[in-house]
Amino acid sequence: MSKQIHLAAHFPGVNNTTVWSDPRSLSQIEFSSFEHLARTAERAKFDFLFLAEGLRLREQGGEIYDLDVVGRPDTFTVLAGLAAVTEHLGLAGTINSTFNEPYEVARQFASLDHLSGGRAAWNVVTSWDAFTGENFRRGGFLPEDQRYERAEQFLRTAWELFDSWRGDEIVADKATGTFLADPHAGSFAHRDAHFDIAGRFTVPRSPQGRPVIFQAGDSDAGREFAASAADAIFTGHGTLQAGKEFYADVKRRLPGHGRSREELLVFPATTVVLGDTEAEAHEHAAHIRHQQVSGQTAIRFLEQLWNRDLSALDPDGPLPDFDPEPGENTIAKGRASVRRHRDPVATARQWRELAEAKRLSIRELIIEVTARQSFIGTAAGVAAEMNRFVQEDACDGFILVPHLTPGGLDEFADAVVPLLQERGVYRTEYPGGTLRDNLGLPPLPNPQRSRNAS
Repeated sequence: MSKQIHLAAHFPGVNNTTVWSDPRSLSQIEFSSFEHLARTAERAKFDFLFLAEGLRLREQGGEIYDLDVVGRPDTFTVLAGLAAVTEHLGLAGTINSTFNEPYEVARQFASLDHLSGGRAAWNVVTSWDAFTGENFRRGGFLPEDQRYERAEQFLRTAWELFDSWRGDEIVADKATGTFLADPHAGSFAHRDAHFDIAGRFTVPRSPQGRPVIFQAGDSDAGREFAASAADAIFTGHGTLQAGKEFYADVKRRLPGHGRSREELLVFPATTVVLGDTEAEAHEHAAHIRHQQVSGQTAIRFLEQLWNRDLSALDPDGPLPDFDPEPGENTIAKGRASVRRHRDPVATARQWRELAEAKRLSIRELIIEVTARQSFIGTAAGVAAEMNRFVQEDACDGFILVPHLTPGGLDEFADAVVPLLQERGVYRTEYPGGTLRDNLGLPPLPNPQRSRNAS
């Protein structure tokens, strides 16, 4: 029997994916844009809408990096608003475990799960740089190994808070005047190296019990964390072979944590470009990429690797003949991309070899090396290829990242989704009432807590 495909939508914001200058592009912060994308995703029976989070505006050369996200509203506020204008769509938010506290985050997610009728999801992330941490009381104080240690303890602590209510405590018996059957409901006490908290959790058990847990780390520690605690993992491995290798790796880790393969779903991020013919689609995709990577954008990306001002270079000219400056990258503060270049000199050498082999200018090279996984073609061709990825265990579904806000999903919803439904690999109706149900995840065990009478 064919696997069922899961689909999700990512609200991109202003960055090098979004073509904000396109006449069809609207506000990145007004609620109407979030609502449009969410309603389209729900019409297409997507599992969830996903919001990333920026805790500080990124900078380059000491100035706001205006080619990336400039302004992003609070995640919980937007998701709570979307809960009121959708009925089935999951509401997933990235919330940082380095600069927040378990009690506050648990209360917010439990509230969102109540308000949405069981559709909340939490993408648990860590933060690595002191630059971002300057906005917070304890900025930049954890090395990488302790960040994941704190994230794991943060999540376990939040679970204790969610589970401090079993779900049967509220009886609200008007005849007897008894509202709460258990006077100890919500009591908790947790102490470890990172947290020492005790008290009463203020939000009764929500429809899902806990939000669905997402994780996006690709390091070995991140994969292990996902295998131990996450319900879904986001990945950037876009090609079929790389996807299959990543999929096999994270799935093989699950038994070591007492979990089955079905308890962790794999979602790569992808873009989709459609055309009436293959040639038209590829021509359209090339046009989009040139819109996304202007000459100015290309120079900015190059500066992030070279760690120096390269504004004098011609984006239609060759790469610099000098090497990047060694040491800690400081020109592009707050950008995770700078950490992917563990050896900037070696990366520069690879880029030069690629540019020479294909005779690429700076702009053409940046277009190639920054490209996301994409499905490009006719609606029928895209539907077939997406299905191939899922059936061959490269993933369980996809997070679509549109290049237009807010109408970037409209064509996919109208043209590709019906073809997936005709293949019998995609739902025609939502199967359950909660996000956990719709993702096909096993139900959570009901918490059994022994409470001593006070």
